[in-house]
Amino acid sequence: MTRPLTSIAHKGLKEDQGTQKCALERGAHNIFNRPHRPNEKPRQIQQSAEKWKYCWLFEVGAMRNTHLKTVRNLWRGSARIFFGRAAVMAKALGNTPEEEHRPGLHKLAKACYLSQVGLLFADTEPQEVIEWFDDFRQADFARTGNIASRTVILPVGPVMRVYSDPPEPFPHNEEPQLRKLGLSTTLKKGVPMLETSHKVCDEGKALTSEQAQLLKLMGEKMVVFRVGLKARWDSVTGLVTQIECVSVEEQHEPCDKDEDEEPMDEEPMDEE
Repeated sequence: MTRPLTSIAHKGLKEDQGTQKCALERGAHNIFNRPHRPNEKPRQIQQSAEKWKYCWLFEVGAMRNTHLKTVRNLWRGSARIFFGRAAVMAKALGNTPEEEHRPGLHKLAKACYLSQVGLLFADTEPQEVIEWFDDFRQADFARTGNIASRTVILPVGPVMRVYSDPPEPFPHNEEPQLRKLGLSTTLKKGVPMLETSHKVCDEGKALTSEQAQLLKLMGEKMVVFRVGLKARWDSVTGLVTQIECVSVEEQHEPCDKDEDEEPMDEEPMDEE
């Protein structure tokens, strides 16, 4: 006698459920029995302190992973860069004279808590490192909350993309997005037009989400990714030297005087 299709389907469903259950059990077994991997970063930092002559503490302005990756690639083979949790890096260096991995590193560890910082280990002579990072700047688009570096006013007429050379008007299919971001545009012969001038942002004021999006659409880059060197540890002497330079969050003027360096204060530094 032919078996009902419903019985066959029911049996197939039970088999599928059994297969899924076994797969889940195997997955759970693999997860809970996977060998624990300790954090490698502290050990790698300590190994770098033993290998390289200098350790630089740096901060980043207008942090972008893409640009930091570029720095890593340009220094590949001649330096080792760490960027991550301040507490992990400080602990690897040693927070006190008793804990420091090598003489003097605890003074560098104090500064790890002051801002978003990283470590660069290298044998390159200090003046060359300072000059290289003074020259490395990458313009990028501002994000919500960034401070406008200049006032931007769109004149009457076609709304232009400034990143094209020569500048070109926005296409008609982007006109709804421009209106959504606050522009009072009209389409004339397929070109988004402004009947009156429009102020996009004011210099010195924080950007809203709409302002940041509009500036990006236009191609206006208002922030500069750069690396600011804060301090340097010398493995030979154990001395830590503070680098006096303009903050990466301020005007990005170069700091090219190695003579401005002073020994880092031995007193505890204020934490954030």
